[in-house]
Amino acid sequence: PPKLLPQMADAAEVVARAREIEGLTVSALVPNFKGATNGFAAHPHKLNYVLSVSEAHNQSNVRRSVQESLDDFARIIDYRNADPQLRDIVVASGVATSFGCTISGPVPVADVMRVAEGLLARGADELAVADTVGYGNPRQVKALFTELFATIGSDVSVVAHFHDTRGLGLANVTAALEAGVRKFDASLGGLGGCPYAPGATGNIVMDDLVFMLESMGLRTGVDLDRLLEAREIMETSLRGEPTHGAYAKAGPPKGFVPASAVAE
Repeated sequence: PPKLLPQMADAAEVVARAREIEGLTVSALVPNFKGATNGFAAHPHKLNYVLSVSEAHNQSNVRRSVQESLDDFARIIDYRNADPQLRDIVVASGVATSFGCTISGPVPVADVMRVAEGLLARGADELAVADTVGYGNPRQVKALFTELFATIGSDVSVVAHFHDTRGLGLANVTAALEAGVRKFDASLGGLGGCPYAPGATGNIVMDDLVFMLESMGLRTGVDLDRLLEAREIMETSLRGEPTHGAYAKAGPPKGFVPASAVAE
């Protein structure tokens, strides 16, 4: 609510303006049923629900038990499905703290599977499996996503969400790729974070991610030069906000040709 996050008071207006940008998928992050109804009213392309596997983290973050959040999610899906004008909105859910929690420590893989299956049973269109506090390592990441796909099937849309808190963000991306993940969250300059993750650096850096994937021969469809232009606009608008990123500082290696620039 605006009283807690006044900077989000004009979110509906931002969504409306953002929807005017051709080719952009506009998503809104919501913590509960009330937030979802507000989100639906703004009509983004996608609604992302917040749910942590860790009971302690979920209570601290959204003031609900995991079961209460699952129940809320079912109400959100029913609300969307009951209105023909809302049925084109994708409803995804985070599966946060899947690799550990700063409050309660290790998170059992079985709990991650239980929450993922619970969300899908309630109608989730997509799952965003998150290393919310930057605890994950490549071996752990590959093992978890391998088990996840074995549990829920390979046809479910799954997003991997990593933080570079301990320098393993991109390494974790490659591990998730090997396990079959093809969608990743990232942010310009590594913006973002979590109030319950001391020392967090934010999400993995989008320009570094795109560079890595393109250099590996994977077509992202993202123009790196224009992405850096967008980064400059962001940094100008958010002066004083710390940003991160190696590619923005070092530039491309000599002779580098992005995979997306090569004719098929």
